[in-house]
Amino acid sequence: MQNENLHTSPVLEAIFNRRSIRRYRGEHVPREMIEEILQAAIRAPSAHNRQPWRFVVIESQHEKEQLAQAMGTRLRHDLEADNVPQDVIDKDVSRSYSRITAAPVLIILCLSMIDMDVYPDERRNRNEYLMAVQSTAMAGQNLLLAAHATGLASCWMCAPLFVPDLVRERLALPEDWQPQALITLGYPAENRSKPRHNLERSVIWR
Repeated sequence: MQNENLHTSPVLEAIFNRRSIRRYRGEHVPREMIEEILQAAIRAPSAHNRQPWRFVVIESQHEKEQLAQAMGTRLRHDLEADNVPQDVIDKDVSRSYSRITAAPVLIILCLSMIDMDVYPDERRNRNEYLMAVQSTAMAGQNLLLAAHATGLASCWMCAPLFVPDLVRERLALPEDWQPQALITLGYPAENRSKPRHNLERSVIWR
């Protein structure tokens, strides 16, 4: 049973009450708020303190639509190759396009290996890459919590993982920037609540 007294902590309040929100009001998000959220993101811990995270902030409606269209085309192609029914494909593509284009702000979360260590063997290089992924994900979590704390809402979308080259090309990103996630951001236009499994399911005490 949760201890309600924990929620008196601003950090724990954000953790317990943050939700993934997919519908936003059309209000403009001030640049200062976005910068504050990004400042919180880069306070995350990182392997060797190399800070491999990179961020692309998209405010232009034209850029959102172009990116959503390109990603939707690739999604449709992949689902057709999987022999998914056409009506399901149409719904998935339409839903993805709407989520991306209706958000006031998009943040593409990327990682770069440029400052990470390089080893002569594949095992350690693979682990180095995983450390960069973990570090970047922690920055993303900071970003989500900071958005909630400032009165905004957000949602993490993994779609860029399936089309990293397309995203990099469409946004003219540096070659070493590897897209990991797309985060939508704005003032919430809905409330959502999803249950969590009991703690006992995920914990072993020794």
